[in-house]
Amino acid sequence: MQTTDTVLMVRPATFYGNPQTLQTNSFQKKCEKDALVTQQAQHAFDEYHDVLLRAGVNVLVIQDAKIHETPDSIFPNNWISTSTDATIFTFPMEALNRRRERRPEILKALHHQFICNKHIDLSPYENQGMYFEGTGVLILEHEYRQAFVCRSSRSATLVGEEYAKLAGYDLFWFDAVDRTGNAIYHTNVMLSVGKRFAVVCLESVKNNEERHDLISHLERCGKMIIDVSYSQMENFTCNILELKNKNNQPVYAMSQRAWQAFTPEQQHQLSNYAHIALAPIDVIEDLGGGGARCMLAEIFLTHQTAD
Repeated sequence: MQTTDTVLMVRPATFYGNPQTLQTNSFQKKCEKDALVTQQAQHAFDEYHDVLLRAGVNVLVIQDAKIHETPDSIFPNNWISTSTDATIFTFPMEALNRRRERRPEILKALHHQFICNKHIDLSPYENQGMYFEGTGVLILEHEYRQAFVCRSSRSATLVGEEYAKLAGYDLFWFDAVDRTGNAIYHTNVMLSVGKRFAVVCLESVKNNEERHDLISHLERCGKMIIDVSYSQMENFTCNILELKNKNNQPVYAMSQRAWQAFTPEQQHQLSNYAHIALAPIDVIEDLGGGGARCMLAEIFLTHQTAD
């Protein structure tokens, strides 16, 4: 099962550019705490949530609390993932204040609504200075059990290998850099893999052999490659997620900025295949350095049956 019809979203109580992530996230702009910015982010969150509901996607919303002081809580996919075998994974996070996003009440909400038989917690690797930030660094092709990971300070090799062993995926590692030559912090800002398409910034993979191997791996997984430029990537064209609605029809979730950055031909490819669920989330992209995909933690768990 490559796509799901259910996602987890965390509505922010406080939102601003996180100073603890700024050094390694070149997509992020600096911003001091500002109540107006939080209101703008909440409004953008609500619009995105409503767009997904109208597209027929199920959304479980958890409200964050100010007491946690977690400016990036809006990006839950970095600390939690789920699988169809009723397993929940939680991941080690680089920024100290992001570790507080792993809230037990969120896990409790999942256990209440879904069948969860196993919880594998990889977060203790933080104590060894090793981080692996969920489906921010992991791009998963579920049917072929293939995972794609670009190397960065947030994707420790040892943790990735442990995840691969426990989850049963083969990992393909590669280097990807931004236009200034710095490592791209999360794979999901330069690669998106859906059922039919792989949207990827091949320009960011400078090593010719790794670029060739990445293309080969994607094509072996049956993907049609949509190659985007640095400029398009910087407008979050790769930070998109294929979902499905309640009628099993494909839905692509993305920001208005990302959609506008695609060429007319690329827009035609995507819109002919799936419903496009768009929302204006510029403030979140600018200050959080993450976009529409980062805001969604896919839920592949089975719903609890009513007694």
